[in-house]
Amino acid sequence: MSDQVSFGYETVEAEEKTRRVGAVFSSVASKYDVMNDAMSGGLHRLWKDQFVRRVKPQPGEAILDMAGGTGDIAFRMAARGAAVTVADINQEMLDVGLERAVERGIDTLVWSRQNAEQLAYPDRCFDAYTIAFGIRNVTHIDKALAEAFRVLKFGGRFFCMEFSTTEWPGFKDVYDFYSHKIVPQVGKAIAGDEDSYRYLIESIRRFPPMPEFERMIREAGFEKTKVEPILGGLVAIHSGWKI
Repeated sequence: MSDQVSFGYETVEAEEKTRRVGAVFSSVASKYDVMNDAMSGGLHRLWKDQFVRRVKPQPGEAILDMAGGTGDIAFRMAARGAAVTVADINQEMLDVGLERAVERGIDTLVWSRQNAEQLAYPDRCFDAYTIAFGIRNVTHIDKALAEAFRVLKFGGRFFCMEFSTTEWPGFKDVYDFYSHKIVPQVGKAIAGDEDSYRYLIESIRRFPPMPEFERMIREAGFEKTKVEPILGGLVAIHSGWKI
């Protein structure tokens, strides 16, 4: 049987999604952070600060930051003394992160090209696993969650920040209009790429609702799972423990 998954509002073969997602991020890598500022009005910086506060990275901890190519989360965790490995499937995103690290004089990070569904790390080698705004682009989310569980030590913690669906009625309507009508045009103006940003918005709409994604995290083996909605669920921080 064919393995079909969603690519935005389309249904495609799994290998096709992996290829097309790769092309999206290769296209937007150089303007990724500029576009984040433009699309969120700079709020993504506050969300990432909040995310790292929840992770509570400690000096010397081994943390895997998956889909962390541009380094935004890793820079914050490294500043707290954690030993962070930045992993991403897309080399162009990693190249942007490496360049930013050099500009900041940060030379303590490990950079590695990795597929979230097949990590090249042994069992139980990380104290924490983080992934911010990346898991919805994974072809098989369940496989990525299983790999996160595998590489974590017992007592390790999983933290994921991802766009979801806001439950604030009035705000939801405004955001739906903004995301579908305005964001692709902003992408066209700033990054010269309307289609990639249309996909990124569509991928948010296809991502499982907060309760369903929490269930998937539990099914991967994590316990004491928790969801922290931001702006009514526009963004959500999911967490769980390997016990």
